[in-house]
Amino acid sequence: MTASLSDLALDLASLRAAYAGGASPAAVIDEVFDRIDRCGDPGIFISLADRAAARAAAAALGSTPDARPLWGAPFAVKDNIDVAGLPTTAACPAFAYSPDDNATAVERLIGAGAIVIGKTNLDQFATGLVGLRTPYPAPLNAVDRELVPGGSSSGSAVAVARGLVSFALGTDTAGSGRVPAGLNNIVGLKPTLGAIPTRGVTPACRTLDCVSVFALSVDDAYAAFSAASGYDPVDPFSRDVRTAPIAPLPGTLRIGVPNAGSRRFGGDAAAEAAFDSALADAAALGANIVELDLEPFFAVASLLYEGPFVAERYEAIRSFIEERPEEMHPVTRAIIESARRFDAASAFGAQYRLAELRRELSAVWNRIDVMLVPTFPRPRTVAEVTAEPVRLNSEFGTYTNFVNLLDLCALAVPARPRPDGSPAGVTLIAPAGADARLAALGEKIHATGGTPLGASGRAPAPAPVRAAAAAAGEIELVVVGAHLSGMKLNGELTGCGGRFLRASQTTPDYRLFAIEGAIPRPGLLRVPDGEGAAIATEVWALPPEGFGRFVAGIGAPLGIGVVRLADGSSPKGFLAEAEGVNGAKEITGFGGWRAYMTDRAAV
Repeated sequence: MTASLSDLALDLASLRAAYAGGASPAAVIDEVFDRIDRCGDPGIFISLADRAAARAAAAALGSTPDARPLWGAPFAVKDNIDVAGLPTTAACPAFAYSPDDNATAVERLIGAGAIVIGKTNLDQFATGLVGLRTPYPAPLNAVDRELVPGGSSSGSAVAVARGLVSFALGTDTAGSGRVPAGLNNIVGLKPTLGAIPTRGVTPACRTLDCVSVFALSVDDAYAAFSAASGYDPVDPFSRDVRTAPIAPLPGTLRIGVPNAGSRRFGGDAAAEAAFDSALADAAALGANIVELDLEPFFAVASLLYEGPFVAERYEAIRSFIEERPEEMHPVTRAIIESARRFDAASAFGAQYRLAELRRELSAVWNRIDVMLVPTFPRPRTVAEVTAEPVRLNSEFGTYTNFVNLLDLCALAVPARPRPDGSPAGVTLIAPAGADARLAALGEKIHATGGTPLGASGRAPAPAPVRAAAAAAGEIELVVVGAHLSGMKLNGELTGCGGRFLRASQTTPDYRLFAIEGAIPRPGLLRVPDGEGAAIATEVWALPPEGFGRFVAGIGAPLGIGVVRLADGSSPKGFLAEAEGVNGAKEITGFGGWRAYMTDRAAV
C-alpha cells in the first residue's frame, strides 16, 4: 500500500479520499517518514517521533474516518511547543528539556485524530523572521533554495510546502506564522490572541504569542485552528473566542490597503506589481478598495524591537540568558540582551504610547472591514540576509510587527505568482474575533491567484461554496439599513461578534421608509399581501451575548421582530412601528436601503 501512496497529496481532502479508497493511516505514516528520508533537507526537523509509535497511534484510530475531523492527518510541531516524549529545544540544545505533557494545542489536535510526526526547526527562541538563526542546518526554502525560508517557524512552513505533513503548528509574535508561509507559497493562519491556548509553549513574549497554523489551503488551516482553539482555564492568556464557521463573503466588503506613501517593497518592482495584481483580484470580487496611511501602524511596529517590549523576551528566558549566554546564537543573544538598556519607567512609557496608538487606530475599522497588505516587502536570498542579518530581518517584519500589539488577527495567503517565480503573497488583517471573515476572503484570493501549492506544482482548488446558516448557538438577524455590510453602522454589528451569512430579500409584503435624523434610518413595515414589495436585506449571525448587546442599543421607533424572507426563513430582524413612519419618506420603490443611499448621494 505504501508504494501506491508516493504521489498522494497530504491536504485533508486528498487524505480523506485516500482513506475512503482503502488506504490505512499506518501506511500514510510510513509514506511520510519515507518522504522525510528522501527530501534531502536535514534542516526541517530537529527531532522525529518514533516511527513505530506513530504507526501505532495511526492504527489506534480505528476504522471510522468520519469519527474525528482530522482523522489520520500527519502534522508537525514547531520545537518551542511541547510534545510529550520529544525534547523541546527552542533551537538551543543547551536549553532542551523533556516535557511530560503535550501543549494544549497539540493535545487537542491529537484528540481530533491527527498524528505527530516530529518537531521542526526555528529561529532560536522564536526570535527572527528569516529562518537562519539556528545552530542546526537551516531549512531550505521550498520554492527557491537561494532564498531564506522565513522564520521563526521555518521548519513548519517548509514541511508543509514540501508535502511532508498535512499541516504544522508554528508560533507568531511578530510575523513568524506569516512570513515563512509567504516565502514558501502556503497559508499561514495567525489567530486572534488567546484563541488557541499557549500553555506548553516556550514563551517569546507571553502577552503577544500566538500558536499559528500552516497548511496548503485556507480550509485545512481553518480546520486545524478550529480543532485546537477554545478556552483553557489553566492558561492565563487564553480567551473565550468564538470560532465561527467560514461563511460567504458580505455583499460589500471594504478592504483597506497601503496608500502610495506607505508602500514598502525594498525597491523590488516585481513585488509591487504582484501586490497590484492581488488588489485587482480583490476588487474583482466586488470589494471596495480604501487607501490607508500605514505610518501609524509602522509606529506601533517600532515599539516591538526598538523599545522596551524586547524586555519581555528577556524575561521569558531570564535564568538561561544570565547563566549560559554563550550557548545562544550570537544574533539572538544580542537582540535579547538589548533589553538591559531599558528600565521599568521606559516600559510604562511604551505601554502608554501603545495605548494612544491603539485608540487612534481603532477608528480605522469604521472605514474598512479587512486590511490587505503584502506579507513581506520582497524575498531575500540567504547571502543577502547573512550579510545584513538585522536590517533585512526587520524589513521582513514591515507589515507584520504591528498586528499582535494591536490585538488583530491575520491570514497570509499566496496571491498571483511573480513572473520570475519568486514567492509573493498577501496578508489579510482584521480585529480580534474576525478569523472566519479573513478565511472567507483568503480562500477566494488564493484560488483566484492560482499560485501552485508550496513545492507541489498543483494549483489551488476552487474556493468552496459555503453554507449560509448560523452555527449552533447563534442567532440570525436580518438587517436592512445602515448596518448592511460596508455601510456606516456595520461596525456595531461586527463589534458584537456578527458575521455575514447571506444576502436575501423579504417576501413582497413590506414597505420601506427613510426616517431622518443625525444618521438616516430605515423603517421596514409589514403590510397586507399585495400592498408591498420585496426589500433587499442581509442576514447576519450573532452569538447570544452579542445579540443581546446589539438589541439593547436599538431605539424607537425601531425594534426587533420576525421578518419573512423570500428564501423561506423567518429570522429576527429590524422592523418599524407604524406610528414611527408617519410623515417619513417612502422609499419602497428603490428596492432597498443601499440603492436609496446611492441615489441620495448622487443628488
